Amino acid sequence: MSEIQIGQGIETEFGGTVKVTGIIGKGKQSTVYLVKSNSQQKALKYYDTSKVKNLDKIRENIRRNIKDGEPNNKFLWPKYMTKIDKATGAFGYFMELKPDSFEYFVDIMNGYKFVTDFNTGNIVKKKVRFSSLYAMITAVINIVNSFRQINSAGKSYQGLSEGSFFVNIDTGAVLVSDCDTIAPHGTNLDIQIRTVYKAPEVIMGGFPDEKSDMYSLALILFRLLFRGDPFEGEKTIMDVCLSEKELARHYSTDTVFIYDPDNNSNRALKGIHDNVLKFWRDYPEYIKDAFVQSFTEGVHNPEKRLTFDEWQNLFIRLRSEILSCICGKSHFISMTAKPEDDVFVCPACCLKYASMKFTNRVYRMPLYIGCKIFECEIDPSTEDFLTVSGELVENKLQKGLMGIKSYSDQKWSVRMPDGMYHDVTAGMGFPVWQGLKIDFGKVKASL
Repeated sequence: MSEIQIGQGIETEFGGTVKVTGIIGKGKQSTVYLVKSNSQQKALKYYDTSKVKNLDKIRENIRRNIKDGEPNNKFLWPKYMTKIDKATGAFGYFMELKPDSFEYFVDIMNGYKFVTDFNTGNIVKKKVRFSSLYAMITAVINIVNSFRQINSAGKSYQGLSEGSFFVNIDTGAVLVSDCDTIAPHGTNLDIQIRTVYKAPEVIMGGFPDEKSDMYSLALILFRLLFRGDPFEGEKTIMDVCLSEKELARHYSTDTVFIYDPDNNSNRALKGIHDNVLKFWRDYPEYIKDAFVQSFTEGVHNPEKRLTFDEWQNLFIRLRSEILSCICGKSHFISMTAKPEDDVFVCPACCLKYASMKFTNRVYRMPLYIGCKIFECEIDPSTEDFLTVSGELVENKLQKGLMGIKSYSDQKWSVRMPDGMYHDVTAGMGFPVWQGLKIDFGKVKASL
């Protein structure tokens, strides 16, 4: 294609022209530009025709996605397209911009990004880390949900990479990018993506589908939580001259999970894989077991892979097990407590915390100032994993008196210290006491 110049006008398929005002980023097959149209800024993804061998397939798929519409507002979905350049066949599509509050997935994995210092103009390294365990696990839940939404529409993710997700490190909100590579099951756009994100059957020539997405999801989650690769261990790095063919072998026919309980030939190495070694110890057994299953039995047997619902339920549980102590330490209660425990102890300072039991699960939720009850925990049918329905707060007038404040649109029925049940609506609160019972509607809870 002819290189687009800053200041150049690009015709849209519906007529009219947008002005190119900057470059957002470059990939192997395309460049994303900042454009301005009627005082509004958009992003334009424009394809390099010299590097894309299946341009017609991609263009047809984008048109289909525009017609179908996005699964929800968490996707940076194609909105409309440019006119096709008559001389080169080049084209692109327009989408919304990533808000500044969202970070690149790769920067989160690296733990930093390079920015320009406003005062000096120098390029400096800035840390990129989740503000809390809550935010990180919420991000995981939202990534899982994005895969569920795609596959519910009968489509799969064929161009997965580090650039496919943007994450708000304060809230865990997620935006999905590369939506031009989301295509119906049974089709293959033959997108040139990194081998490490492909399911083994796709590497060996198969078509992407729901099962291959389950595998790719496990890869993304592992890289986010453990900041490493599930198959990059001693055996893999000893193959120092990895060709694309050799890399494909390590990720298809010859895979060995770094924590395979029956094969220690590809273990993570101290000094090389320190992130994985560190973070693997921080998670409860049921999370580690899920990854072991995904990267051992699930590698070559798609029926053994965890479903999107299974991943979702695991991480909803994990988020509810976070205990953020007043001493400043946060951890998962299932790392130190027994299932029958109803009082949890901070391993750092030994402070004790009460917990709440819910009728829709066997594990309990620790109660501490700031702990949240999410909508998805009291309404199992919802697709909303960000909305907080309730929160444990301290009484402003009586220090040390704890209560739960409702933010929910639904009316709750709560057993108060007088022994009677009272209706609680948004903005109202009630004390936490030993005889507390809450009827949320579809779920009940008690102290």
